[in-house]
Amino acid sequence: MSSTAVKDATKNQMAQVSQLFGDMFSFNSSLKLIHWGITGKGSYAAHIALDQAIKTLLKTTDRLVETTMATLGDLNIVIPETRNPKDYIGYIEGFYDHVDDMRDSFKEKFAQSIIDDYQEGIKQLLFRLKRLM
Repeated sequence: MSSTAVKDATKNQMAQVSQLFGDMFSFNSSLKLIHWGITGKGSYAAHIALDQAIKTLLKTTDRLVETTMATLGDLNIVIPETRNPKDYIGYIEGFYDHVDDMRDSFKEKFAQSIIDDYQEGIKQLLFRLKRLM
C-alpha cells in the first residue's frame, strides 16, 4: 500500500471514530434526559440504573477517546443533537448495535477491549431497565 493510501485510510478511520465519539457523547446526554423524565412504577430503580450507566459510559468513552488520540492523533469530534426518545429501550438497543457496527473502525486490541466495556455498560443498563419495569 502506498503512503498516500495509508494516509487516506488513516484519515477515513479518524473521521469514523470521531463521528462515533460525538455520537457516544450525545447518547450519554440522551440518557440524562431519559433519567430526568422517568416516572411511574419502578422509576426510582430506573433512575438509579440510568445514573450508574451514565457514569460508567462516560468513563469508558473518555478512556476510548484518549487511547485513540494517543494512537491516531488529534480528532475532530462534533457532537450531534441530543435526542430524547419516547421508546428509550429501543433507542438504547439501537445505539448498542450502532457501536457494534463501528467496532471494525478500531484496529487495536486494547481499543476493542474498551468497546467491550462500553457495550457491557449498555447491556447492564438494558438488563436493569427491562427487569425493573
